[in-house]
Amino acid sequence: MPAAILAAPAIGGALGAYLGGYSGAAASSYGLAFLGGGSLATGGLGMAGGTAVVSVVGGGLGGVSDYFANIAME
Repeated sequence: MPAAILAAPAIGGALGAYLGGYSGAAASSYGLAFLGGGSLATGGLGMAGGTAVVSVVGGGLGGVSDYFANIAME
């Protein structure tokens, strides 16, 4: 299981607390739905979409950092 999936609730919670002023589970739900383009009811991808965004961005950053680390080792 990628670390980004495990980190998604923490990242969503931080966004929910900062942007929405929420705390706890409400902050996590708000943050992940925000990253997912809004709630399912409004046509967004909801919390699942937010988790996917965090996973893709986290994986991309990991791949880029690995690439540059390998270049630096040469």
